[in-house]
Amino acid sequence: MGHFVTAGGCSNSAKSMITSEIPMASAPELKSRTTLLSVRKVAKQFGKNVVLKEISLEVAEGEFLTILGESGSGKTTLLRIIAGFEKASAGEVWMGEDRLDLQPPYRRRVNTVFQNYALFPHLTVEQNVAYGLRVAKRPESEIASRIAEALEKVKMSAHAKSKPSKISGGQQQRVALARALVNRPRLLLLDEPLSALDANLRRQMQVELKALQREVGISFIFVTHDQEEAMVMSDRIALLRSGELEQVATPREIYGRPATAYAAQFIGHTNLLKGDVKSGVVCCGDLTWTSDRPDGPVLFSLRPENIRLLSQTASLPTLVRVQGKVVAQAFHGATELIRVQCAGGLVLVVRAPASTSPLDEVLLAFSPIDAIPVTKSAERI
Repeated sequence: MGHFVTAGGCSNSAKSMITSEIPMASAPELKSRTTLLSVRKVAKQFGKNVVLKEISLEVAEGEFLTILGESGSGKTTLLRIIAGFEKASAGEVWMGEDRLDLQPPYRRRVNTVFQNYALFPHLTVEQNVAYGLRVAKRPESEIASRIAEALEKVKMSAHAKSKPSKISGGQQQRVALARALVNRPRLLLLDEPLSALDANLRRQMQVELKALQREVGISFIFVTHDQEEAMVMSDRIALLRSGELEQVATPREIYGRPATAYAAQFIGHTNLLKGDVKSGVVCCGDLTWTSDRPDGPVLFSLRPENIRLLSQTASLPTLVRVQGKVVAQAFHGATELIRVQCAGGLVLVVRAPASTSPLDEVLLAFSPIDAIPVTKSAERI
């Protein structure tokens, strides 16, 4: 989860944008696609414990949608309801003209890749991939051709005769994908399938999985608690918090225009500036700037990379300026996160090019247009 700080009100006077190596679908492109899946006011309770609260969500044909949230947010429960492994307490799930929540799991054109892959250790790779087709009693000639096609797509043809124990974690993940794809689902559900991999392999598999999804052209719903993973892979992100949807948007939109304070601080790093607007002037502690917002309390999200380090002689009247003392510097390779203690108890986190020496007193500045108002759920932080 990202860091955040809050500046006192007037009365008390990540990192850089993560972009995918694989081109993502634009918002207009997604809007033009046919809706594949429609989740309508789905709720779930386990006894008195409310896990999901009237979730409504649509997934387009060919879309890569990530359900992102902390542990306990309800993301896996929602996935299991779509798959048919859990029954919703209320609401409906539709795929086109078919109501899925009234059908058993085996009747749904939906397949799931689990976190532990669930491969049979005593079967070879090709036998694992063939398992579902043999249960469905498909002809052997069809099974052989579909296995070959699925293994080719995930680049595992050379390991067809191997047992799962003889291949790597990343290769096991590919086999689990092949076993799901061989059934030709319209929708693939993935429940944190990369969480068991080491960091380097995980990054590699993120790119490969996104490329595979583009190649096969089917919709993916991917569950994760890792915001960086969600930013890299997704066409859109559905951010869950305590069983409620906080925001559904593209990675760029959810990062650059977070709808809530929680969304702002969960995706990357941010500074939350709490203040008031009076007669066209914003007052956040000792910081002031003009605004056309209506009078009243306000909360802004200000990303660390949008704050500049200035020389003491710089004169930029259009920027909001504040002096401060550096209390911490965290090295991140080409950049570093700098924590600055300013007047009035305000603490700002700044992302800047890595410094060759420790910093002491600094002059900070930012443009008012980079302070993004978050208009919902500020009281929940």
